[in-house]
Amino acid sequence: MFSLKSFNYDLPPDLIAQKPAERRDRSNLLCLNRRSGQCSHRNFFELGDFLARGDVLVVNDTEVVPGRLKGKKETGGKVEVLISNYNSGLKSAEDSSHFVCRCLIKASKYPAAGTWLHFAEDLKAKVLDTSNGAHTLKFYAKGDFKTILYRIGQVPLPPYIKRNYKQQAPCYDEICYQTVYANRKGAIAAPTAGLHFTEELLEKLRVKGIKIATLTLHVGFGTFLPVRAGDIRKHKMHAEPFAISENSAKIINSTRTEGGRVIAVGTTCVRTLESVANPNGEVRAGSGSCDLFIFPGYRFKTVDALITNFHLPQSTLLMLVSAFAGRRNVLNAYHEAVHRKYRFYSYGDAMYIC
Repeated sequence: MFSLKSFNYDLPPDLIAQKPAERRDRSNLLCLNRRSGQCSHRNFFELGDFLARGDVLVVNDTEVVPGRLKGKKETGGKVEVLISNYNSGLKSAEDSSHFVCRCLIKASKYPAAGTWLHFAEDLKAKVLDTSNGAHTLKFYAKGDFKTILYRIGQVPLPPYIKRNYKQQAPCYDEICYQTVYANRKGAIAAPTAGLHFTEELLEKLRVKGIKIATLTLHVGFGTFLPVRAGDIRKHKMHAEPFAISENSAKIINSTRTEGGRVIAVGTTCVRTLESVANPNGEVRAGSGSCDLFIFPGYRFKTVDALITNFHLPQSTLLMLVSAFAGRRNVLNAYHEAVHRKYRFYSYGDAMYIC
């Protein structure tokens, strides 16, 4: 039950989606009954058929920042930097042109402390330290750092999505790899379950009497890190900043009181809601850091149903979904999805689990 190997499955590489559906809500939707284990197959735009008046959809309104920078070391060697804490980075006392933050670095040889990295004529950085599996960099900009970042940075796609930026405009992903309701900058990965929603679908759900509440959890670089512990109970999650407003907490709590269901759009919403809920399932407004690791055996307090994508083998996301629906049910559903040629991962199809 707690063995890392028990969360493995076989996936043909051609089922890893390299781009989204032509229209966001035209993706496939596998509906899994977590009690019976039975699956049915629909389209995402039919989601409203499974929701009732008085239910609430909880969505994550984080926005992916273009935190992927390509540059060179002083020696001329290539380097790639992924900024992990866009909002919690420390502005220097000098002005907004200086910025200190934690980063992941990809290079043939990791730069040592004191090394200068050059990204553009108006942006360079100095490596301050290399502790705890990441690097602390101080950026020096000729102008406002965040303005320059948005000019030269790229959307940090997961490594299984392949792009040739010499042949394909990065703006394609700047649009597609954001939810339509994203409005709070800070994530380095999208809450991908939300990518299937269109403004039209959301409006249809509102007209049907389904409420929509927002929260924010800025996905950090921990989402890219594999589980290395053979016993998953020994795995430690990286903390990610979150916030839930008084209004959203009120909507969620009143829904539960009135007999409606709380439907989380994505694992980020599940982790945030479960982190701030008291033992009775009441959600408290506030902000902080979320490092909750949900795996089989966890008892859910607030979430009644889940919309999610298909996740990587042996990932913490697959473990969360298995905790919610049962590992055997989930892996059986994944096997059926493979058989039916569903598209997997960030740009892939979706599941509705109830």
